[in-house]
Amino acid sequence: MAAGRPAVMGVIADFGAYPQWATGIQSAEVLAAGADGRPERVRFGLDAGVIKDSYVLSYDWDGDAAVQWRLAEAGSMVTEMSGRYLLTEDGRGTRVTYELAVGTRVPLGLLRRRAERTIIETALKGLKSRAESVTAAGAD
Repeated sequence: MAAGRPAVMGVIADFGAYPQWATGIQSAEVLAAGADGRPERVRFGLDAGVIKDSYVLSYDWDGDAAVQWRLAEAGSMVTEMSGRYLLTEDGRGTRVTYELAVGTRVPLGLLRRRAERTIIETALKGLKSRAESVTAAGAD
C-alpha cells in the first residue's frame, strides 16, 4: 500500500468508519478501549448476504506492527473468528498480511473457504483504498 504503517494502522483502528469501506460491516461499536486509546472490544453488525449477525471481537495491538483479534462473544451464526493484520514497511509504503478464520453454526464446507477468501480480498482492497486516500488527503 502506498501509505505508511501509522496511517494503515490508523485506518484499521478506526472502527467507526468500517461501514464506509469494509464490505458487509453494517456497524462497529467500540465497547472498551485500552490505556493507549485503541479499541480492545468491538461489537460488529454484519450483513454478508448468507450471514447476518452481531458479534464481539477482542483485540490485541502491537504498536503499528500488528493487531490480532479473537471472538469474545459469539453471534447467532458466527461461532468462531480470529485473525490478524501484520504490517511491514517495504520502502515504498506498507506490506499488509491479513489472516482470517471464521466458523459458523451452519456448516458451509467449500463455501466457507470461498467466503473467507472473498472477505480477505475485499477487506484488503477496502483497507488499501481507505489508507491511500487518507494519506493523500493528509498530503494536501
